[in-house]
Amino acid sequence: MVIRVIEDRKGDHIRICLEHDVQARYNHWDDVFIPHRAIPTCDLDEVDLGVELLGKRLEAPIIISSMTGGSKEAGRYNELLARAASEFGLAMGVGSQRAALENPRYRDSYSVVAEYDIPLVLGNLGAPQLSRGNEGNNYGKEEVERAIDMIGAHGIFVHLNYLQEVVQPEGDTTVRGFIENLEALCRDFDVIAKETGAGISGTDALLLKDAGVKALDVGGMSGTSFSAVESFRKDDTGFAERSGRTLREWGIPSPVSMVEANVGLPLIGSGGIRNGLDVARALSLGATAAGMAHHLLEQASKGYEELAKEIEYIIREVRSVIFLSGATCVRDMWDTSPIITGRTADYMK
Repeated sequence: MVIRVIEDRKGDHIRICLEHDVQARYNHWDDVFIPHRAIPTCDLDEVDLGVELLGKRLEAPIIISSMTGGSKEAGRYNELLARAASEFGLAMGVGSQRAALENPRYRDSYSVVAEYDIPLVLGNLGAPQLSRGNEGNNYGKEEVERAIDMIGAHGIFVHLNYLQEVVQPEGDTTVRGFIENLEALCRDFDVIAKETGAGISGTDALLLKDAGVKALDVGGMSGTSFSAVESFRKDDTGFAERSGRTLREWGIPSPVSMVEANVGLPLIGSGGIRNGLDVARALSLGATAAGMAHHLLEQASKGYEELAKEIEYIIREVRSVIFLSGATCVRDMWDTSPIITGRTADYMK
C-alpha cells in the first residue's frame, strides 16, 4: 500500500508540473545583473565552460537536476535526460530512489541512467528516511550503497524537502537524528546536500559542512514550488490544497541562499534556473554549476530533439554571457561583482 502511494505520488508530480502553474510568482534571478564589458578579454570560442565537481569534469556548468523515477513514465523521462547528459557532458541526478529501494519493480525507471556515459551521476535519498525518528524505515549505509549501485552513481544527493513533507497528508516529517546519521554517511560516500525549493540558510550550510557534505545545492525559492504542486493533488482532508497555497511562497530566494550558503563548499545554484543567463547569474554568485529541473522536464516532454536543442541553446547562452562579462572561464565569473536589485536586494538588507 505504501509503495502504491509512492508510485501515485511520482505520477502526480510529473503530471502537475507539466499541466499546472506551480512556479514561484516572482523569479529572483531577474534581480541579478552582471556588469557588461564592452571589450571582452578573449575570443568567444576561447571561453572555457568546463568545471570539476566531485572530481569529475563537466563540459559545461550544468546539472540536470533530480526530478523523477518510480514509474514507467518517469523511466522514459530519465532515459531522455540521461541521453542528453551524455551527449553534452553534463551532470545528472535522479529523483528520490526510495520507491526502488522498497520495491524492485521500480528499479528500471532509475537504472536506465546507467546505460549512458555520463561524467557525473548522482543518486538521491531523502533526509526523513535518514532520520532515527523514522522507526522501521531508517536508511543507512546499506541503502545508500544500493541506491548508488542502482544507477552507477559517483555520489548521492540527500534532499531536504521538509516544506513539501509538511504539506503532504502522507508526508514524512521526521528529522531527529538526521545530522548524526548524515555525518556517518559522509565518512563513506560523496554526499551533496540539496534543498528542493525553499533554500539553505547560512546556519544550515554550516551544519551541513560540519557534517561532512562535499557540496551544497541551494534549491532556493524562485522555481517550482512543491508546496504548490501538493496543492493540486487529490486530498480527502483538503489540507494539502489549503496549506499548499498558503506556503507557496515560503523559503529563501535562490540568489539570497547562494550568498548565505557560501561557507567554503562548492555551490550548486538551483531553483528557478530557466536559461543560460540564469546559469551565468548563479556562477557570478559563486556557483560551480547550476541545476535545472522543471524547464528541462518540459522540453523532454516534447521529445529528445527539443530537449537537445534547448540544452544546446542554454550552453551557447552561458558562453555568450561569460564572454560579455569579460570573463574567460567559470571561475572568473566569481569575480564579476553582480549587482542585486529589487525584492532580492530588499530581502538581503
